[in-house]
Amino acid sequence: MKIKGKWAYLYRAVDKEGHTIDFLLTPTRDRDAAEAFLHKAIRTQGLPEKITIDKSGANTAAIRRYNKTHKTAIIIRHSKYLNNLVEQDHRAVKRLTRPMLGFKSFWAARCTIAGIEVMHAIRKGQLVTSSAKSQTPAEQFYALAA
Repeated sequence: MKIKGKWAYLYRAVDKEGHTIDFLLTPTRDRDAAEAFLHKAIRTQGLPEKITIDKSGANTAAIRRYNKTHKTAIIIRHSKYLNNLVEQDHRAVKRLTRPMLGFKSFWAARCTIAGIEVMHAIRKGQLVTSSAKSQTPAEQFYALAA
């Protein structure tokens, strides 16, 4: 996606069941950005056993560096087809952001994408509600604001 005419990159992580683990919008696509996303995802979700990624050198370097500095043993799997789960899940975000023709500020892009991700998680049934009765996605969204 574009912000002020420059490309920005959306990192996303999805588990085996298709639930969104985390996401991060960054202005660059390098090892530092991949490492920042990895730290953020591990901080919120815990240490994974395996990570399946595409052939991105930045992601591979970030995971290897994390393994080395934290003395962990995260297994890296490079698979073009196992990564399809992430790509299919990412389609919902792309479908909504593509017609927007870019954003005026990084802050606006980050806030908009966070809202899109929340609505997508609600639609996928990821939001845990405290009430005993089942709620529609709209009711779950309004309950967040209350």
